[in-house]
Amino acid sequence: MTRLSIPSNIWNELRPFSVGFDDLFNRFDNTLEYTVKQPTSYPPYNINKIDDLNYQIEMALAGFNKKDIEVKSALNQLTIKSVENDDKNEKETIHRGISKRKFSRTFTLADDVIVNSAKLKDGMLLVELEKVVPEGKKPRTIDIK
Repeated sequence: MTRLSIPSNIWNELRPFSVGFDDLFNRFDNTLEYTVKQPTSYPPYNINKIDDLNYQIEMALAGFNKKDIEVKSALNQLTIKSVENDDKNEKETIHRGISKRKFSRTFTLADDVIVNSAKLKDGMLLVELEKVVPEGKKPRTIDIK
């Protein structure tokens, strides 16, 4: 995977031509900074577009239980991470071929995207996201008088 080399001042060059996008530019900066700090691809995931308003994040988490995973949504960030559990009933593993290492993966969400649900099924974490369109921005037909 090739990393993009984006100059840190690229957003500053756009600021004189835009109004009200400061938060958006700051989010892009934070996302780019986080991407550089998070080069690992573990755990593997897919982002699926179900339709115009619904998305789904699939994350492969073989070997994890519900109690081993934390999903948090706050301030336009969705964070999925592993949590440590002191499970006294865990069996002794002689060979570990299924990775169960610590991870933390953060996704930046648009202002109008909400997290509807998260479920773990057959080793796949499925996070359902929805883009909520305000009434004023929905398409409408204007009556001609």
